Amino acid sequence: MQKRNVLNSPRLLELKKKRHRVVLNKILFSLLGLSAIFILLAYFSRLNSLNIDEVRVIGNKIVDAEAIKAVIKQQIAGKYLWLFPKTNILFYPQNDIRNELRDKFKRLKDINLSIKPARTTDAVQSGGNNKVLEISLAERVAKYTWCGIEFPEALLMEDSMEKCYFLDEDSYVFDEAPYFSGEVYFKFYGLAGLNINNPLGFYFFKQNFKQLISFKDILVSIGLKPVALYITDDGDIQVFLSRGDSLITGPKIILKMDADFQNVAENLEAALTTEPLQSKFKNKYSSLQYIDLRFGNKVYYKFKSV
Repeated sequence: MQKRNVLNSPRLLELKKKRHRVVLNKILFSLLGLSAIFILLAYFSRLNSLNIDEVRVIGNKIVDAEAIKAVIKQQIAGKYLWLFPKTNILFYPQNDIRNELRDKFKRLKDINLSIKPARTTDAVQSGGNNKVLEISLAERVAKYTWCGIEFPEALLMEDSMEKCYFLDEDSYVFDEAPYFSGEVYFKFYGLAGLNINNPLGFYFFKQNFKQLISFKDILVSIGLKPVALYITDDGDIQVFLSRGDSLITGPKIILKMDADFQNVAENLEAALTTEPLQSKFKNKYSSLQYIDLRFGNKVYYKFKSV
């Protein structure tokens, strides 16, 4: 009983109240200090010298600069936590800008962002040391086209308005191609990892694309003129050769997808320099239907009977 009275004595109760007030005061001062720092940071974050006043686009040749600027300005509009402007050079959304540009403009390959001082005349006119967000771009270069999952057997003039897409050197599909008459770009056909409904942003046969191009180049080096390559559903590769001015599909070279392309090319070259194929290929090229390289070192071929 005596101990309980001591614990509840007026002196101890007053000490508890003082300690409680001290803790509350510390918390209050800490909150006030943090608030003051937060407000000061918000104030300084809005200084002209720390904010993007202009967006500059360089390096683009085909993609419209104004369209790029519109995307960027949308990304840096508004504030973080309703206080800190997204235009601040210390924490503007760099990754969001890159991702949005890559998503909207598949042609863009490299995107570099940097903060530059405004030109002297611009800075004087605006009354401060404003900053420029400079977007340096490198665009993808069209090397080939992809024209669908099925190869058209007869390329008749009235039916040749096929829908094609540009591929770069890495097989990345980045833009729809306009119509070209003739053999302007080497064409690829087949699904090979693409989204049939919207192939933009996908790669065509990425894992072996370099080998396909190397095989095509070897065919050119031995005097052939490949114009299209078709990857069939059953895993064969058909390389179509030019037939000159004819509107009908030319002869094709058939090989397996998992073939040793270098060895296959050597077998083909040897066959084309050996009789009787050498003479037939030279004199009856227009009637050649196919050369089949799917069976090891054996080369099979067929000409149309006249």
